[in-house]
Amino acid sequence: MDEARVRRRDPARKERILAASAELISRHGYHAVGLADIGTAAGIVSTGVYRHFESKAAILAALLHRVMDLLGDTAGTIVGKAPDDAVAISELVRHHVGVAIHERRILQVYHLEARSLPPEDLRRLRRAQRHYVEEWVAALTRLRPGLTDGEARVLVHAAIGSIQSILFHNSGLDSDRLAVVLAGAAHACLGVKPRALVDSHSLKGSGNRANSDSHVNH
Repeated sequence: MDEARVRRRDPARKERILAASAELISRHGYHAVGLADIGTAAGIVSTGVYRHFESKAAILAALLHRVMDLLGDTAGTIVGKAPDDAVAISELVRHHVGVAIHERRILQVYHLEARSLPPEDLRRLRRAQRHYVEEWVAALTRLRPGLTDGEARVLVHAAIGSIQSILFHNSGLDSDRLAVVLAGAAHACLGVKPRALVDSHSLKGSGNRANSDSHVNH
């Protein structure tokens, strides 16, 4: 078997390791899960895990940074391409709802185990988290200029918290209905009316970001 074939298998094996780790850690906790457990769940020997990650801490870091990659990297694109801030907010909500529903295990690990990271990894994660929240705050304060910076941050954290309320609660709703309910709750927290969501390919240019029609007075 040549090296090229081995290399082609590696990405899939790495993904299996991460998926198995997210499942095990979310269920049992970081400190209760060993590399042997992860290897078994991923269908490989524990020594095979070391070909992709130097330690269990490296696996945890990869999982948690993936969360911020999923959220933060897309947030900048959403805000940059949205025609106005009302659409940007609704798209940020929609995307976060999708991540919460479809990447639930990884988000559970994020909330339960972030403090288990080595200090430098934790600092990097917190910086990425702050940057992500700033994208929401900036769009919200342009929509609702009467808010103080502190008020806007509280509302953004409330909106994100409402979306992530499903992480440790089984609603029994199908994913489509759950997405509608969570999006409505997040918009209510922000005091912003949902805008009809647009296809990402149609988000062109920044346009005029202020849209007073989307402001709900309290």
